[in-house]
Amino acid sequence: MRTDTSDPLEALGLTPAQTALYNAVLRLHRATCAELAEATNRPPGPLSHELTTLVRLGVIDEQAGEYLARHPAAALGRLIAERLDHLAEESRRIDSVLGSIRGLIHQYDAGRDYQNGQFPVELVGGADELYESVIGMAVQAPPLELLSAVPDLRTMNDFAHRYADQWISPHHRGLLSCRAVIPVGALELPGLRDKLVEFERAGAQIRTLPAVPSWFLVAGSDTAGMPAQWGGTLAENAYNFYLVRAAVVVASLRTLFEELWSRAAPLPWSRSADGAVRVLRLAAQGVGDEMIARKLGISVRTVRARFAEAMAELGAQSRFQAGVEAARRGWLT
Repeated sequence: MRTDTSDPLEALGLTPAQTALYNAVLRLHRATCAELAEATNRPPGPLSHELTTLVRLGVIDEQAGEYLARHPAAALGRLIAERLDHLAEESRRIDSVLGSIRGLIHQYDAGRDYQNGQFPVELVGGADELYESVIGMAVQAPPLELLSAVPDLRTMNDFAHRYADQWISPHHRGLLSCRAVIPVGALELPGLRDKLVEFERAGAQIRTLPAVPSWFLVAGSDTAGMPAQWGGTLAENAYNFYLVRAAVVVASLRTLFEELWSRAAPLPWSRSADGAVRVLRLAAQGVGDEMIARKLGISVRTVRARFAEAMAELGAQSRFQAGVEAARRGWLT
């Protein structure tokens, strides 16, 4: 597109010959190809080709062998619209090119950071290595704040029967401060409840969710553990995972953990005296509001308020749904 001319048609891409021809059509308003050839002193053959181009561009019309000038504003508008369409298409192509190289840019940055030692990533394999690496970090900088999300039952079963004591002892010694989110279904695993009770008595905090999106951990302010494949479990992948020491990764996973933590529920046995749980347990036995109030020594209004509290926490729309969800989470046992 030329910008070194004040002629608007030339600026929008028309050649000088096409511009002169369009001006001739404007003057004559309606003319045949022969009349235009005479007016512009040009051969009819090449002129016919130029006229066809102007018709295609929408700046003139053809009717029964005669060419009619369109209003200049309409002609310019058509050319501008076509030019804008070209620009929009070019912009889409540029966006597509930028999108296609983002992956290459990421690899370039990762390689540069690796060479500069700015983005260390260490592949670790094996359950023993996982637990020992956490304890090692705790010994170096106690107390180590450990945030852990576990999505599967097999990893929790391994924890209960092989590794729980390795984390319970550092809690008692003040080396470790752990918060963990685990799937509620894991509470049915044999032997896990006793270990979790010990873990909580040592100072750990455990909450449950119906489903946890992936395994990961955050150790302190500068280390994160990530699975070899996001959404994967540890035990089913031979405990292969990455230790990443990058502030942006640690901060992102910490934010994700806090979001999961805010949605998770405490362990059911740790809320045995919880007022909402107590009314749900009595309601599950078929006890009515007035009898619940008498048994607990509270008013009927308080009973109903606790039902509302339980429904809100469990995301239930009715008392029945609240009872079902509470039973699923183990609150009523």
